Amino acid sequence: MELKNVLNIAYLGPEASFSEMARDIFCKKYNINTFSTPLRTIPDVIDFVDKNPFTLGVVPLENSIDGTLRISLDSLMFTKNSNIKILSEVTVPIEYCLLSRTTEFYSITGIIGTPYLLGKCQEFIKHELPLNLNIIENTTMSECARNLSNYNLTYGSIGNRKTAETFRLNILKENINDDKTNQTKYILIGNFDTFPTGNDKTAIAFATNNSPGALLEILQIFLENDINLTYISSQPSKDDMEEYIFIVNFNGHIKDTKIMKVLNEIKSKTIFYRFLGSYEKNIS
Repeated sequence: MELKNVLNIAYLGPEASFSEMARDIFCKKYNINTFSTPLRTIPDVIDFVDKNPFTLGVVPLENSIDGTLRISLDSLMFTKNSNIKILSEVTVPIEYCLLSRTTEFYSITGIIGTPYLLGKCQEFIKHELPLNLNIIENTTMSECARNLSNYNLTYGSIGNRKTAETFRLNILKENINDDKTNQTKYILIGNFDTFPTGNDKTAIAFATNNSPGALLEILQIFLENDINLTYISSQPSKDDMEEYIFIVNFNGHIKDTKIMKVLNEIKSKTIFYRFLGSYEKNIS
């Protein structure tokens, strides 16, 4: 995949978020060196890419605890530019750290965190920090780090490695979150072409007539062509709660002759169809 003409890459902010960490991975992988724009919501990021040529976007798609983020798929399925698609994916471990301006872990007497972050690190706070710990709540991970400058050196904040890098803080303890297996899959989107790598997946969304056997007829196409489905889900259509949109992932790339033939056959049997992308499986 060549991304030489990229003018901007938008990501779900604020700065020092896990989305920015995913952006860094994509930029390194594809040699992207351009401006970046943090935006407030997932629809904002996708809308930015939809309206601005030669731009990319980075948004979360799936979390190992919370599952698929429907807002990401919904926003991507209905862009005005139907050529906006998934170009790549990466899985980022969700690991929080104790950050501070000091290097002395045992000097910490206070901690700054959002209610969400404090809830995710309860065991660490309970067992490794002082009983009389002064807890200060803030709105975002970035604001927690920024506000350390308002307190003395005995205060720390909860953040990630990107937070430490952005605000030039010391990492006193890594992986302080209670759940050590939490991961989020991020996708890179844009109006660019991808090429087969030999380790690719394709994603589509479609809806069928509400008639007996309509879905089975489409699934039969995959079976007859020996194509392995790796993911299938359904969600109610926004227009009619009795109709469903199906999301399907399967092995292969749209530039493969067999895959193109299958997609054309499926498209002819649907009342709604959207190609969501053919891209290399997890690059991490």
